[in-house]
This record gives sequence, structure tokens and C-alpha cells, in this order.
Amino acid sequence: METDVKTDAAAPAAEIPGLVLRPYAGEADLPEIVRLTNADLAHDGILERVTLDDIAATFRHASDGFDAARDVLMAEVDDRAVGTVRVDWIDASDGTRAHSSRAAVDPAHRRRGIGRQLLAAAQDLIRVNAARHETSRPQVLGMFVDEKQVARAALARRDGYRPVRWFFERPASADQARGIWNADHDAFRDHWGGWDMSEASFLRWVESSEFQPELFLVAWDGDEIAGAVLNAVYLDENEELGLRRGWLDSVFTRRAWRGRGLARALIGRSIHLLAERGLDTAALGVDADNPSGALGLYESCGFVVSARSAAWRKSLEVAA
Repeated sequence: METDVKTDAAAPAAEIPGLVLRPYAGEADLPEIVRLTNADLAHDGILERVTLDDIAATFRHASDGFDAARDVLMAEVDDRAVGTVRVDWIDASDGTRAHSSRAAVDPAHRRRGIGRQLLAAAQDLIRVNAARHETSRPQVLGMFVDEKQVARAALARRDGYRPVRWFFERPASADQARGIWNADHDAFRDHWGGWDMSEASFLRWVESSEFQPELFLVAWDGDEIAGAVLNAVYLDENEELGLRRGWLDSVFTRRAWRGRGLARALIGRSIHLLAERGLDTAALGVDADNPSGALGLYESCGFVVSARSAAWRKSLEVAA
């Protein structure tokens, strides 16, 4: 029998004795979602983790594209959470309406068909959402799969998914500085203010303490830079202030690659990278009126406003 995702009651899942799928029950489920997600990532060797604050911030704010009360399911065996799945949708830059699913299964309960049941239930949820929000765009199903997630890739392929675009993370090196510099400025060219693009400005950057390419996370699409987070740790500042803080000095996704969750993934990996180095705080700066909605993205990743500053101006009268 099929799971009825439109009911509020838990429903037995076909073929797996004792397994039930139920809707998200609110904040009480958050710790289990964090546990399942991180256990799933760790089992596959993925260098990324989520925090309770991350998930709470994401689930707290409902939108047409994602509403936790509607779009999250829990899988249980004997009242113990063994898996979870969530779905969302965006109008993507390639002209499609992209419906995505992301699931996690407790490693101790893998190879029992739970992932397959979660994927089927996710697609039922997606069909309900697609019927609820009409569009003239072609609609597609999608998921991100790291190459280390062999079981997830096999499940996706069996269900008819195929890779359509690859993203690479490569450690940045000093000789890639020019390309990273150009990509960073290209991503911000429609933002408020402006940047000095001179050769002198480039040399100031590569010779400054900001330039720490060993901490940069860069996503590549072939030879093209799709996005990056330029991380830095200022040891003298930390010692002076008694902090263990790392900075996400620049977070950017170039236009052709926006709307696919790339920035969120890079931010998550950056936080994990900084934590591996013994840091307990990650910080960044953001324009409150950023046209790409960066403030909302950062808040959904667990960042909170700790300080405010303003750009001040007055008219300049130039003598004739």
C-alpha cells in the first residue's frame, strides 16, 4: 500500500515491517533530524555537518517553496526515528521549476529499503505541491549527490535520475588568485557600491592577510568558477580579542549557478572547515539590502546579527 502524505496520521510503509512514515511534528523532531543528518553524512565521509540552530532557522520560516509542516517527513521503527526527508522547490535560473528532495537514513538501518520509501514519499509530496502551485515552466525532480554517497547515487539512478551537471571542489592555490578575484567581482557587479578593479588593488589583496587560499572553498563547473567562500582566520586579532573566530570574508555564487543551493553547501562546508581548526565562531558581513537575498540565506544557516554599521553620505560640490 502507498503512504498517504496528505494525512496527519502516521502511515505504515510498504514492505518494511514496523516502519511508519509520519509528518513533521514540530520542534521536538529537530534534534533527531540533526542526529540523522550528521550520522548519514559521517557514514559517507562527507565533510559537512548541520547544527540544531541551522535546522531550526530553516524550518522556522515557511514560504511557498518550503514549509516544514507540509514538506518534512519522519521515518520510524518502533517509535525510533530512523530516517527523514524534506522537499522544496524553486524557479531555477535555467527556466525550470526544480523540486528537490534531501533525505537521511540512520546508518544502522541502511540497506533495508528505507531510503527507497523516503524517496517515493518525497515524490508524492512534490506532486501535491506541484498541483498546488501552477506554473508554465517545465517541472523537474532533483537532488544533489556527493560522489562519496554511492548508495544514494544507486538509488537515484534506479529511480530514473541522471547527472545533469557536475560541481567540483578543489583546493585553491595562489596561481588561481586572478580567476577567483575576477569571479568574486563578477558575482557582485550588480550590488550596491563598487570595487577597485585595478592591478594595484589585486596586488594589495594577494599580499594582505585576507589572502589565505588554503582556506578558500571554490566550486568549479569544469574550468569555470561557479561560486566560492573565501575564508580567513586572523590569528593576531583573535589573540588580542581572546576569540577563536574565523571569517567568511566573501560568499558568492555567479549568476548562471544561482538558485541551486550551492552557496548554502559552501557555507556549511566552510563552518566545518573552521571548526576543524579549533575555531568556535564563524562570522561574515552582509549588506542588509543585498539583491540576492543573502541576509535571509545567512540567517537560515544559523547566523545572527551581532553588530550594525551604516554607509553615510553627503553631497559633494565641486568648484567650477
